[in-house]
Amino acid sequence: MKKDFYDRLQLLANARGPGIAEALDELAHPDALWRASHPMNEVTGPASALAAIYQPLIEAMPDLERRDLVFCGGEYQGRTFIAAMGHYFGTFRAPWFGIPANGALTTVRYGEVYEIEDGRIRTATLIWDVLDVIEQVGVSPLAPGYGRNVVWAGPLTGDGLIFEDSDPDLSAASIAQTLEMHQTLFAYDNKVPDRDGLMQMEQKHHWHPKMLWFGPAGIGSTRGLSGFVDHHQLPFREAFRRPTGTPADVAAVRDAFNAHHFIRIGDGKYSVTGGWPSFVATHYGGNFCGMPATGRDITMRVMDFYHHHEGLIRENWVPIDMLDVFQQMGLDVLELVRRKTDRLTRVEGAVAA
Repeated sequence: MKKDFYDRLQLLANARGPGIAEALDELAHPDALWRASHPMNEVTGPASALAAIYQPLIEAMPDLERRDLVFCGGEYQGRTFIAAMGHYFGTFRAPWFGIPANGALTTVRYGEVYEIEDGRIRTATLIWDVLDVIEQVGVSPLAPGYGRNVVWAGPLTGDGLIFEDSDPDLSAASIAQTLEMHQTLFAYDNKVPDRDGLMQMEQKHHWHPKMLWFGPAGIGSTRGLSGFVDHHQLPFREAFRRPTGTPADVAAVRDAFNAHHFIRIGDGKYSVTGGWPSFVATHYGGNFCGMPATGRDITMRVMDFYHHHEGLIRENWVPIDMLDVFQQMGLDVLELVRRKTDRLTRVEGAVAA
């Protein structure tokens, strides 16, 4: 089933004209739910997915192609999932959600999770890094992240496309290690964020010494535990305070925002978690992408793709819907892009005149 679904996603990416609607009809149930990064958000049915999600991208990049770096699957809570991480490649020839085209090779990195029922999509969750496209074009209105914004590399071992059945014991061990690492993050009390505490907390027993943490635009990617702490974890915890109190208190807050994982799977040496949203916190500190503290409760749509290597987590790819995060802070990034683009156009026109 994984290989068949992989082939059908390739057909969708390569389809043009009426073929796009035909490919979507083949992929999904008529009432399937489609969830995609802001400004696409949530729609129902293939026709709506075509209009809101796929047609704008293919019109912007007519030579679009899809390249998966990780492709895996599994079951969680009695439901079947397929998860994919990689990049769309294309020549950016027409505006996309108001982002000006640059006429050059551009990538759209993605994390995608599909709940499959009777061989077709029941729910599709697509976190596409729209902010990264804005940065590639050179019109980002935001301060850069502390990490490096790089094209995400594929798995070190080059075996991220998993079409065969995996060893069930290995798959179970992979997701178990991921969830154990998550528990160390939740258990650490950081009322006053502290670098030494983050370096010494129990998470260090789960990360490979040469770990690579691939984050979204706005945060960036890091190397090793010290890079992860310095360039993401510490500034992130300085900016966002998670719910505190008893386990029941924390659970009540998360329930109020429906902030839970909808996927937890292991497939061989890979594991995937994700939520729509899976994270809720109060934005109480400044300097997150240059933003002052807003005091608002913020949720985050997040996926995590993990590669387990030499008994530890070697690589972690983390799609986050950053535009949705900023929207909750009261910052419409796409509107700022439009204003910046208009100013640049006026300046170029004045110079030409």
